[in-house]
Amino acid sequence: MVEVQDIFLNYGNTYRTNHKLTLVQHKAMSAIQKCRTSQLGGHKEVCDSCGHTRISYNSCRNRHCPKCQTLAKERWIDNQKSNLLDVGYFHVVFTIPDSLNSMTYQNQKAIYTLLFKTVAETLTELASDKKYLGAKIGFTSVLHTWGQNLIHHPHVHSIVPGGGLSSIGKWVNSRKKFFIPVKVLSRKFRGKFLYYLKQLYYQNKLEFHGSQAVLANNTDFEELLSSLYNKEWVVYCKPPFKNATCIVEYLGRYTHRVAISNKRIVGLEKDTVTFKWRDYKDDSKQKLMTLSADEFIRRFLIHILPDRFMKIRHYGLLGNRNKTTNLKLCKQLTHTPLLTKEKTSTLQLIQKITGMDLSKCPSCGSDKPKQFMNLGKSPPITHEIVYV
Repeated sequence: MVEVQDIFLNYGNTYRTNHKLTLVQHKAMSAIQKCRTSQLGGHKEVCDSCGHTRISYNSCRNRHCPKCQTLAKERWIDNQKSNLLDVGYFHVVFTIPDSLNSMTYQNQKAIYTLLFKTVAETLTELASDKKYLGAKIGFTSVLHTWGQNLIHHPHVHSIVPGGGLSSIGKWVNSRKKFFIPVKVLSRKFRGKFLYYLKQLYYQNKLEFHGSQAVLANNTDFEELLSSLYNKEWVVYCKPPFKNATCIVEYLGRYTHRVAISNKRIVGLEKDTVTFKWRDYKDDSKQKLMTLSADEFIRRFLIHILPDRFMKIRHYGLLGNRNKTTNLKLCKQLTHTPLLTKEKTSTLQLIQKITGMDLSKCPSCGSDKPKQFMNLGKSPPITHEIVYV
């Protein structure tokens, strides 16, 4: 199976020579190239019963690596289960117009932060309005920057409960359909985003290079804003989930997704990469796209986030301030069982993912203690190599 790692190993050095990369892109690319190879070290596991030996190399644990997200995703899901309420949940997607994509890429940290802020204020303010819900809600938002064909397509996925806490401490249920009309969401989102974008501009917190250099001129920037005000912005709300168990598994698919998974790549030959993608403009049909290796790498690197940038954020009742108290009250009001939070071990998570019990020897089935020998480089990370 062809992987992103194979493409980087074959064409990465040439790409670095011919293109200017940011430090964070260099780090991500290097980490993916070395992931689960001897360059990162590892450990050797020897069964005390039969002497069977297995070598496991360490993972890079970079959040953009397709190999390293499965276990991270399962850990995150396991931690989030205790935050769920026994109510319906909605999935709302906020997207900025593609005419902002180039500006956004040149100002990633500033505009991605603005995108989160705008989404949070839009949902919070409209939910608190008695016309729609009249309550404080708690929700989780996740930033994605890609489309199925790897182009730059910044958007935020928000998972919103069907209800909230009123000012007098009572639970208010929403309507069966989402409690805020999509058109209202869209226009509030548009107005807020453009207002804050204009603030950033006149505070000289935005940069413009290349084709975007003309926007350094106030007149050209104001013309762009006017055109954006006249557009309908895309906000989409999916039907509610059946139950809380569905929502956490579903959300996990979004929180730790990278620009493209290895299983979507179907071929690497003659300096080209072929991968599967879903064309949402053509009835969601699955198609094949072939790009030069150089263009594939370019598109992949677009989605490397700024260093330490948080792409998963919690708001309202799920925010850090008073989260424990708020959740306890909401669970009582919604008759959600108070579950004892039990930490699932790494071995248990791997068994859930792969179906393999790694506490037993694959050769003789013994569960006797095994000897571990560090192969150097980074500290041994038990079994970090065995899942896919």
